[in-house]
Amino acid sequence: MLAIKRHAMASASRILLRPHILAALATAASSSRAYHSKLLKSSDEAIKGIKSGDRLLIGGFGLCGIPENLLKAIARRKDIQQLTAVSNNAGTADYGLGTLLQSRQIKRMMSSYVGENKEFARQYLGGELEVELVPQGTLAERVRCGGAGIPGFYTLTGVGTQVETGGIPIKYAKGGSAIEIPSEPRESKIFNGRKYIMEEGITGDFALVKAWKGDELGNLVFKKAANNFNGPMATAGKITIAEVEEIVPVGELKPDEIHIQGIHVHRILKGEEYEKRIERLTLRRTDTDEQQLSPGMKQRIHIIKRAAREFKNGMYVNLGIGMPVLASNYIDPGITVHLQSENGILGMGPFPTPDEVDADLVNAGKESVTVLPGGSCFSSDVSFGMIRGNRLDMTILGGMQVSQNGDLSNWVVPGKVIKGMGGAMDLVAAPNSRVVVTMTHNAKDGSPKILKENTSSHWHKVC
Repeated sequence: MLAIKRHAMASASRILLRPHILAALATAASSSRAYHSKLLKSSDEAIKGIKSGDRLLIGGFGLCGIPENLLKAIARRKDIQQLTAVSNNAGTADYGLGTLLQSRQIKRMMSSYVGENKEFARQYLGGELEVELVPQGTLAERVRCGGAGIPGFYTLTGVGTQVETGGIPIKYAKGGSAIEIPSEPRESKIFNGRKYIMEEGITGDFALVKAWKGDELGNLVFKKAANNFNGPMATAGKITIAEVEEIVPVGELKPDEIHIQGIHVHRILKGEEYEKRIERLTLRRTDTDEQQLSPGMKQRIHIIKRAAREFKNGMYVNLGIGMPVLASNYIDPGITVHLQSENGILGMGPFPTPDEVDADLVNAGKESVTVLPGGSCFSSDVSFGMIRGNRLDMTILGGMQVSQNGDLSNWVVPGKVIKGMGGAMDLVAAPNSRVVVTMTHNAKDGSPKILKENTSSHWHKVC
């Protein structure tokens, strides 16, 4: 017996002294390891269990990074009704989440932006759809907190507006003649001499997200600006379903490149097909193109060129949608300005050439853009952490009206036009960021837009 023990110890010693033998044993063990696969074969199989009345958290920004196959699967299930959809916006009328509005499967939207989706706006203003409008950064943080088990938080965003006092229409009466469901006022508290309002965390029955790559364990990697709301949404669903463009073997994704860990993901599938539309394909203009612009556009460029003179070397600047985005074309070549887009880009470059167009790279206005060397992409909650954390030096925004005190109206004409707050309310609330407003001086009907006092009650309190 003693001889057997000595022989065994001698064999073990020989193995320990030969690292290549240990490596071979480790490789054999890992290759034979059994994984609990979360991989499903189809989007129809993946959405099993979703029922009428559920709250769905839906990733994407505009059409960038939307879980298009999962949304198509739900649209095929006409028995699923009365859904609450939590999403930054609702795609377009005929694509993405907009198809569920067309099929009347959504009862309530929780969004920051209606945008150019005319069907979304029509249903809301006509009293057919409940819409809880939430500032974009607040929406991202509410979802992040929900996923992190944090029931609520305090923010400067919305202080002094109807977000704080309540009364924003969630649902109009039929025909839009009166407000049937108004928003509730927010609790407030003073911190360091400033008023903050409380917002509650958001969770969902299901989260539907889209990633670039994933493995059978549910680990996810996003591509460029398609991270956006997918990141926080993935963590806040009771059941998270991820569709990906590519399924890779377990172990191929390096530990430090995984954006969402498999612990958050319950089901994963390779999307059947991807159209990957770009909501606003925008290409770089040449000097010749600029000379051929309409008088109105030339006027806008004149305004934006003046705003671009406010850039200083080394600044970190956010550009709002519309006219402000044009400022990126008129940065003095002798200085460096780092442009931030709130959907998750730092180091944003100019509009692309036709060869540079990438559906996974859009700005806050859903326009195709580029990223400069040294730039980076990240999730929407991280982006607004930069904004709330006073990392920006300046913000350039568009507007409908501006008062002599600097109060800005730029998201709604009550009962007529509804755009949504987007990220503007978060941007103007950042205490140390300078705000520059770029807009034409008169509306289309000739009425002034620079006023002693704003006529709209829906405005951002800047000063």
